[in-house]
Amino acid sequence: MASSPEVAEEAEQGPEAPAGGAVRRGKRAAPAAAAPQPAKLSRAELYKPPTSEELTQLKETEDLFHSSLLRLQIEELLKEVTLKEKKKKKIDAFLHEINSLLSVIPETPETELTDQAWLSKDVKVPFLQVPFNVKGRFRFVPPAELKVVGSYLLGTCIRPEINVDVAVTMPREIFQDKDNLNQRYHRKRALYLSHIAQHLSKEKLFGSVKFAYMNSNHLKPILLLRPQGKDEKIVTVRLHACPYSDLFKPSRFFPTKNNVRTAWFMEQSTPKEGATEPPTPHYNNSILCDTVMLSHLHFLSNAATDFPGMKDGLALLKVWLNQRQLSKGLGCFNGFLVSMLVAYLLMKRKIVKMMSGYQVLRSTLQFLATTDLSVTGISLAKDADPSLPVLDDFHQAFEVVFVDPSGLVNLCADMTASKYHQVQFEAKCSMEILDDRMVDGFQVLLMTQKPMLRTFDHVFHLKHVSKLQGTCKKMQLLNELMDRGGNYVAAALPFIVSLLARGLSQRAQLVAHSLPQVPEWPIDAEPPKHKDVGPLTFGLLFVPDFAASMLEKGPQADHPEALEFRTFWGEKSELRRFQDGSICEAVVWEASTACQKRLIPEQIIRHLLKLHADIPESSICYTGALLESVIRTGKKAGGTGEEAMVSVVCSYDDLSRKLWNLKELPLTVTAVQGVHPALRYTDVFPPIPMKPIYSFHNRSKRILLPSGEKPCPAYITPLRIICHMEGSGQWPQNKGAIKRIKAAFHLQLAELLQQQHQLVCRPAVTHTDVYKDGYVFRLQVAYHREPLILKEVVTPEGMRKYQDTEESRQLELETLHLPYLTSSLHGLQQLHPVFGSTSRLAKRWISAQLLSDSISEECVDLLVAFLFLHPAPFTPPSSPQVGFLRFLNLLATFDWKNNPLIINLNTGLTDSDCTEIKNKFIAARAHLPVMFLATPKDQWSSMWTRERPSSQILQRLVLLASESLRALEEQLMDPLGNQDVKMVFRPPLDFYDVLIHLNPNQIPRLLESVDRPVKSVSRGVVKNSSAVNILFPVVDYDPVQLYLHELRNAFDDLALFFYDKHGGEVIAVLWKPLGFQPQHFKVSSMRGRKVTTLNNELVCVPNVEAILEDFEILGEGLVQSVEARTEKWTI
Repeated sequence: MASSPEVAEEAEQGPEAPAGGAVRRGKRAAPAAAAPQPAKLSRAELYKPPTSEELTQLKETEDLFHSSLLRLQIEELLKEVTLKEKKKKKIDAFLHEINSLLSVIPETPETELTDQAWLSKDVKVPFLQVPFNVKGRFRFVPPAELKVVGSYLLGTCIRPEINVDVAVTMPREIFQDKDNLNQRYHRKRALYLSHIAQHLSKEKLFGSVKFAYMNSNHLKPILLLRPQGKDEKIVTVRLHACPYSDLFKPSRFFPTKNNVRTAWFMEQSTPKEGATEPPTPHYNNSILCDTVMLSHLHFLSNAATDFPGMKDGLALLKVWLNQRQLSKGLGCFNGFLVSMLVAYLLMKRKIVKMMSGYQVLRSTLQFLATTDLSVTGISLAKDADPSLPVLDDFHQAFEVVFVDPSGLVNLCADMTASKYHQVQFEAKCSMEILDDRMVDGFQVLLMTQKPMLRTFDHVFHLKHVSKLQGTCKKMQLLNELMDRGGNYVAAALPFIVSLLARGLSQRAQLVAHSLPQVPEWPIDAEPPKHKDVGPLTFGLLFVPDFAASMLEKGPQADHPEALEFRTFWGEKSELRRFQDGSICEAVVWEASTACQKRLIPEQIIRHLLKLHADIPESSICYTGALLESVIRTGKKAGGTGEEAMVSVVCSYDDLSRKLWNLKELPLTVTAVQGVHPALRYTDVFPPIPMKPIYSFHNRSKRILLPSGEKPCPAYITPLRIICHMEGSGQWPQNKGAIKRIKAAFHLQLAELLQQQHQLVCRPAVTHTDVYKDGYVFRLQVAYHREPLILKEVVTPEGMRKYQDTEESRQLELETLHLPYLTSSLHGLQQLHPVFGSTSRLAKRWISAQLLSDSISEECVDLLVAFLFLHPAPFTPPSSPQVGFLRFLNLLATFDWKNNPLIINLNTGLTDSDCTEIKNKFIAARAHLPVMFLATPKDQWSSMWTRERPSSQILQRLVLLASESLRALEEQLMDPLGNQDVKMVFRPPLDFYDVLIHLNPNQIPRLLESVDRPVKSVSRGVVKNSSAVNILFPVVDYDPVQLYLHELRNAFDDLALFFYDKHGGEVIAVLWKPLGFQPQHFKVSSMRGRKVTTLNNELVCVPNVEAILEDFEILGEGLVQSVEARTEKWTI
C-alpha cells in the first residue's frame, strides 16, 4: 500500500466501538455536586429569533438526517474519537525529543552493502535479504531533515490507536548511481533504520523500540517508537526513511520498466541471452511512494484548509472501515487512501467545502458504490503531461488503479480487485441502510463490527501459507515473485482469488479474503518470514438461488469455448445431453441432501485449488458447516432433517385436504391450521415415520402400554393441528356446553376418517389423534366465538362485561395467534431456505444450556426471524452457521432493557408504527416483560415472552451467548487448533447445587443428545409406515418430562429444575435462596421442612437430606443417582 503521508491510523475498534468507553468514563468522573443547572434566560432571550447559523443547522438536519438523533449521535462519536488537546501537547513534546536524539547519532565508515559487521549484535536488519549478494556501498550519515507527515498534522487521526508518521530524509551522499536496481535502495533504507534503532534502544525516553512492516509490505520496514511508562499507550511514532524527492529519475519507475534483474534474483552468474526482462510495477511503486510523502502532505493540507467537514467525514469513514476490518494489512483500504479519495472528490467537485462530515461520508460511500476502480481507474494528476504513463499502463500492471497527484504512484498498488469489490459491496449496502428509515443507521454502520465469520455465509482457511510456493511454481509466477521481493503470499493471492471467483461465478456474489498481516517484532529478532502471516481466510457470500445448484453447465461441445471449459474443470467435466437436445460440457456435483448441497462450494474450492494451484486438501480447513452436526438425525451421515420436515408437511397437506372434503359432518371444516414447529420447519429433530413393535409393549385389549422391563419406547411427538368449524346458530352460548359439542366433534372426526380414509384414530375429549404415514397428528376442534364467550363475566349487579381471563388468553393463543405465526414463518422459510435450520440450531443450543423450559419455542423462532427480516448491516444469512452466530450476537448485544425488538413479519408495520411502539414501550417499561418482542399482530403485549424468560434467566442467556460466541469464533478462526465446536453445546454444570443422574434406558430421546451414545438400545419402534391395521402407538410418552412435572409441583417453592429435553442425562437443580430462610413454625407449611430451634425459637428449615431422598423415590427406575454438589443449605 502506498506508504505516503497519512499513513493509516487504523484504529482497531475493540468489542465496544468508539462511543463506548470514554463517554462512560467521562460521566463517572464528573462530581455529583457540580451537576449543571439550567441556565436562567430572560424572556427576550427565550424568544430571540434563531441566528442564520442555527437556521442552517435546522435545515440541514431536516434535509439530511432521518432524525435529529442521528445528528447528535454522530457529533458524540466524533467527540469520542478525536484527539484531546492535553494528549497533543504530550505527543508534541515526545516528537521534539526524538528530533534532538536523531540529529546526534554518529556516522559510520563506508562498507560494502553485504558487509554488516559494523551493526551491533543486538539489532537484526529488518529485511529478508534473499538473495544475499548485492552490489553497492553504505554508510550512515545523520538525517538531512525530519518532517511529521500524515494524519497527525492534518488533525484527522482517530483514537484509540494514534500513529504519528515521521519522514526521516536520508542524505544524498549515502546513495550511488544504480541504487534503484535489485533492492539496493530497500536494503540501504533497512540498514539506515537498523542503525537508528541501535542507538535509540539505549535511550531511557522510550518504552519500546520495535520494527514493523508498513502495511505488512516486506519491502518497507519502519521503526516504531513508544514513550516510557504510563504514556506508552498514548502514541506510536513511526519512522519512515525516505530519499530526497528528486534523487531518482521518475522515468526509471514507470509501471512498464524493470528494476529487478532475473539473473540476480535467480542467482545465476550470467543472464540468458536475448531474454527480455519483465516489468516490476509493484517494486517501482514502493520506491516512488517514499519520494512523494511530503508532496502528498501538502496536497492533503490544501484540500483540508477551510473545510472542517473533511476532518469529521474522514473520522467517520475511518470508523466505518475499521468496523469492516478493511483498514489493516497488505492491500488494505486505509485512512490515507480514503483521505486521498475525499481530496479527489473535492477536486472533481463531487464534494464542496461547505459540506458537513455526514455529507462527506455519504458522498464518498456513494462514489465507492458506483465506481469500479478495477475497471476504470482515477487519477489525481491535474494536467495531462504526455511524458507520464497513461491509466492503461497502470491497468496492465495493477488490479486496482488510483493514481496520485504526481501521476507516477498507484495508491492502490497492493490491493486485489476482490478487496476493492468488497469495499464497493459494503458501500452499496451502507447507502441502502442510510436511505432506509426503518433502520438505526448510526448503530448499524458505525457501531457494529463485521468480522468475517458473521459477515460471510461460508468461511474457509488456507492453513499452511507456505503451500503457496507450490502455487507460484504451478501458475508460473516467477515475474510476480521478483516484483514482490519473493513474497509468494502477495504474488499468489490475486490469482487464487480470481480462480475461485471464476469457479463460483454463478453461486457467490462476493469472494473475499483476509488481509495478510505481519505483527511488529523486537529489534533483536530476525524479521518475520513470508509464512509468518499465519493462515489466510476466505469468505463467500452466496446468491441464495444458485449456491446449492448441482450442475455447472458449460458451452456446447462443438464451440471453441468448450476446450477452455474442459481445461478449467479438469476430469470433472463431461459431455451431457440436455432435455432441449443440446449436447454440452457440464460438471455435476454429488449431493443428495440439503446440507450436502449447501457444501457443493466446498467441493468446487477443493477441486480447483488442487487442480490449478497445487494446494492439497489437507491444507484447506473449511468451516462452513461444522455446527450442523448437532442437528443431524440418525447415525449415518444423513441430512440435517430438512427432507424429513418436507415429508411431514406433505403428509399434513394431504390430511388437511381429507378433512376439508369429509362427508356427513354436521358442520363443514372452514380452516385447517398446523401449529407444531415441524410445520414451520423449525422443529429441532423432526418426527420420523414410526410403527410400534408389540413385543416392547404390554397389550391390554386394543391398547399398547409401555413395558416396565424393556427400555422406554421411542418418543412419538403429536403434531398439533387446529380444525376450525363453521359458525352456526346451533352452537351453544355456554362454555361447558361448547366443550361437550367439541368432544362430540372429536368422536365424529375419528369415526369419519376411519370410515372414509381407513386412518387409525384415537379420539379423546380435548382432541383426536390420527395415525397417518407413520406420524401422529393431533386434531383440535376450534369455534371462533369461544374465546369471546370465555371472556364473559357477570358482575354482582347482573351486568355482563367482557375482560381477558387466563383461559380466554390461552385459547386465543392456541387457535388464533399460533396458527398465524406458523403460517408466517412457513412463508419466511420459502423465502430464506436456511431459516428453519438456523432456528433449530438456536433451539438446540438453548436446550443444551438446560434453558428450553425457560423460554418459549415461538420466542426463539421470532428472534431468528428478526435476523432474516432485519439483517443490516449484513445480508440475510445463506447458511445455518452464520445465522446461528448472529443469533448469539443478537442475544448478547441487544439492549433488552431499553429497546423493544420489532419483528416486521410480512412487512405489516410502517415507520410510524415502529416509532409509536418504541414510545409506548418507554412509557410503560416497568410493566412489560423483560424481553419485549413486537410483531404486526402483537404490537403491545409481547405474548410469547409474557410469562418467560424471567430477568435472571435472560441475564444468564446473555452471559452464555456472549461466552459461546467468543469461544466459537476463536475456534472457527483458528484452523490449526481444536475444532470441536460441540464445546459450546456442553453446559457448565458446576453452577448447580444438585445433579440428578438419569438411567439412559429410560430416556426416549437419547439419540438426540449432543454427544450421542456409541451403543444405543432398540426403542421398540420400527421406521416403517406402510401398515394400515395396527394398534395405536404410545404418543407423547417421555418419562423424564413427567418426572420433571412432578418435581416442579412438589418442590416449586424450594428449587428450580433445569433439563436438556433432547436426550439430556442430567437434571440440574438450583436451590431458591428465599426457600431457605427460616420460617415460623406452622403445621400447614411443613412440606419438605423440619423443625429446629434458632435463638430459642421454633423455626422450620428445609430438610435437605429428606428432599434428596424424595427425588430418588419419585423417580424410581428412572433416577440412577442424586449428587449433592454444594453445602449451600447449611443454615
